[in-house]
Amino acid sequence: MSFQAYLDTIETKTGLTPRAFIALAQERGFDAPSTKAGTILTWLKEEYGLGRGHGMALVHVMKHGPRIDAKHVGTTGSHRDDSDTLWLDGKATRPS
Repeated sequence: MSFQAYLDTIETKTGLTPRAFIALAQERGFDAPSTKAGTILTWLKEEYGLGRGHGMALVHVMKHGPRIDAKHVGTTGSHRDDSDTLWLDGKATRPS
């Protein structure tokens, strides 16, 4: 599953965009560089029922922003994406 597909599935399941999750994480102080992924994963599982794979996709955008490594673009790997920039503002507003 691509990073973008993970984010889209999270939105479908929770009704929240990745950008909304980033704001919620900031409200909780999870945007500090010292915040461990496990802390965020526990929060996402307890409050939103998200598993590790989906949670790690959100951890990535919370810690590193919307850019992913170019090695995932246009490849056949498990995290293949069409672009090195993830769309964080919701499926309905993503440019085609």
